[in-house]
Amino acid sequence: MDADLDLSKLSENDKKELQQFIVQENQQSMVAKTISNLTDTCWKKCIGSRISAGKLDRTEESCAANCVDRFMDTQMSILKHLEELRAGGTV
Repeated sequence: MDADLDLSKLSENDKKELQQFIVQENQQSMVAKTISNLTDTCWKKCIGSRISAGKLDRTEESCAANCVDRFMDTQMSILKHLEELRAGGTV
């Protein structure tokens, strides 16, 4: 990226598009981090041995599915709570 880039030379439309691009990139980054955290957490919790057969055993698969479900439920609960706080003017 050019360090001498002058953003003041961009049109208003270009500035708006750049801002939207940055927001989308930030959202994608947050999703990637969330997936990474989910993967790391559930792997450590559920996968106790090396996967030699090329697939998880029944208990590991069940544990991983439950872990993902709980993780998603927790995320949705947090979002709902934050929305309620925002609606109430607390956040």
